[in-house]
Amino acid sequence: MDTSTALRRLHKELTDINNDPPPMCSTGPVDDYMFTWKWTIRGPADNPYKGGVFCLNIQFPPHYPFMPQQIYFTTPICHPNINQRGYICLDIFRSQWSPIMTVSKVLLSISSMLCDPNSNDAFVPSIARMYLKDKDTCVSMARSWTKKYAM
Repeated sequence: MDTSTALRRLHKELTDINNDPPPMCSTGPVDDYMFTWKWTIRGPADNPYKGGVFCLNIQFPPHYPFMPQQIYFTTPICHPNINQRGYICLDIFRSQWSPIMTVSKVLLSISSMLCDPNSNDAFVPSIARMYLKDKDTCVSMARSWTKKYAM
């Protein structure tokens, strides 16, 4: 398979995003290279990430959409499903990937994860334990990281 299928799909998705952008975020290719995108998301209201601006990198494989993109935070964030290097633990990047998933749907899933962590599928067990046993301390730490790294 050549990359033309991926390029057609990425151009269509970029057009769709430009016509109907997901809330609280912006995304697009880096230097017109369609296989590498940057994404920024504003922290959702009423949670510890409020007021923060988080940057992510998106790398699309040559066989996209038949393989998922790799997305990672470049802004440090304290979250049970995001590790120290910024990689995200979400089932849509593993067992639940489907070619019908679009960039917009993936971005919305990540935004939703910021509001509702999945401590049962944690990338950082220590933060997940803290979230389950002492949620106030975990929220305070996440808020502190947001102020330090994302504002």
